[in-house]
Amino acid sequence: MIRKSVLIRGRAGQGINFTATLLGQMLSFAGYYVFIYRDYASLIRGGHNFNIVTFSDQPLYSHDEKFEAVINLDRSNQDFRKDLVRKDLVLDEKKVNQDEWPKDIPQNQYQINNFLLGYLAGCWGLPTKFLTQSLRKELKLWQLAAAAVKLGIRQSVLREKLPIYPSHERHLLTGTNGIVIGSIASGLDVYLSYPMTPATGVLIELANQAKQRKMLVAQIEDEIGVINTALGASYGGAMTMVGTSGGGFALMTEAMSLAGMAEIPLVIYLSQRTGPSTGVPTYTAQGDLNFARFAGHGEFPRVLVAPGDPQEAIDRTMEAFYLAYRYRVPAIVLSDKHLGESYYSLDQITFPRIKPDRFIVERPGANYENYALTASGVSPRAVPGQRAWARANSYEHGPDGFTVEDSQMVKKMNDKRFRKESGLAKKISNWQPVRSWGRGRNLIIGWGSTQGAIRDSLSELRGWQFLQVSYLAPFPRVEVKKAIDRAERVVLVENNATGLLGQLIALETGCLIKDKILKYDGRPFTSHEIINQIKRIL
Repeated sequence: MIRKSVLIRGRAGQGINFTATLLGQMLSFAGYYVFIYRDYASLIRGGHNFNIVTFSDQPLYSHDEKFEAVINLDRSNQDFRKDLVRKDLVLDEKKVNQDEWPKDIPQNQYQINNFLLGYLAGCWGLPTKFLTQSLRKELKLWQLAAAAVKLGIRQSVLREKLPIYPSHERHLLTGTNGIVIGSIASGLDVYLSYPMTPATGVLIELANQAKQRKMLVAQIEDEIGVINTALGASYGGAMTMVGTSGGGFALMTEAMSLAGMAEIPLVIYLSQRTGPSTGVPTYTAQGDLNFARFAGHGEFPRVLVAPGDPQEAIDRTMEAFYLAYRYRVPAIVLSDKHLGESYYSLDQITFPRIKPDRFIVERPGANYENYALTASGVSPRAVPGQRAWARANSYEHGPDGFTVEDSQMVKKMNDKRFRKESGLAKKISNWQPVRSWGRGRNLIIGWGSTQGAIRDSLSELRGWQFLQVSYLAPFPRVEVKKAIDRAERVVLVENNATGLLGQLIALETGCLIKDKILKYDGRPFTSHEIINQIKRIL
């Protein structure tokens, strides 16, 4: 099996991300599975940033800790552990032969980056065409960059000829790409956001496609304005989503309760970062599970999904839209920086069979009631302009939408809203609310972006299987309890300090998980960390 990693390091502003993306695309065109991890400080210029590009001829879902090669863009800072480089292949601008550099190619930072990419490709015997393909995909004016790449290949020395699999070209997507694809496939009309790392990528991607897709994509003045504007758009009939991270979501929680009381559907993309407060804003964490599950004052049903890879981001986003609009509840898609900004290889992009809809009644009728008491708890939905009194009320109300305070009606309306939960639970039971990999009597449980490192660890953990919990509300208690009851030993893996999924499992099933592998330094797991920790537990 072939599995290698390349470290690309330097200062912010030196083109590290773009260089890593080009390398990843080249390897993908050559038929390899690729994973790209990005690590950067909260700086526009300077600092110490890096990307790790890991590739293999077998599926992979996480990055490695040791490297076959280093592209060092910052010669002034040699502070990296050279003992982590498996072979002495450290490339920097010293590799440039000044006598052979053509005068028509500017010798700037970006062309040197392209030269070093070509040099690395030459060391591994990879044809020029794959790097040229990646340049043409990423750049409009790609010819100069291609010339620098060819120069690097010419000046390199072959060290190891890698096989190529051009008939197995794969898609290279981030979790952000998955959220965007899923929301567009759901019929998104309006996306509103205030920029906040790491959710901003979705805002940028949707804004770039807004005109073509005939969507309204807007940056509102703050997160309070974002969610209240979005609720107005949804009340008017639009398929609407908002995006934010923890601090912004904190400002949205009052309007979350408004959505719950007024039964206005809304999808919320919540991308986690390290907290509390501003925390470490460009790094990853899974610390917002309880916050997302219990946000808002009062009690009301909601949907909370946590995808673990870009394909699942597509699936769960579309499911969130369907459930939000079918059951008239807020639905949260809970991601994080690691999933949102890392690149994964997909053999193909698929779509779930569900078809999100607005679920608006065509002819409400003269006696229409926006909050009609129904057996399912789901009232028929009308919107303004349909000659129906589609009253929305943040105060407790009766079926007709008018304010009430008498005890019997208050109880009836609470019961009505919570009757939705049984329908939600039945619906998601058909959508794999938990997923599993591997075989064995021992069980690893995780959620969200930990999926990749855990899946990669299974190749060295015989007798272990992995259960990923993708639905956190409604919680799939039956499926999770069965898996725990069958296991001889259970280990929890989370990117937080207190084992939030473990607390939720205890609350929902009564099962207490003793063994925990927790990481809360802002960095994601690698498979080697999980393997070593489980060996220590055993």
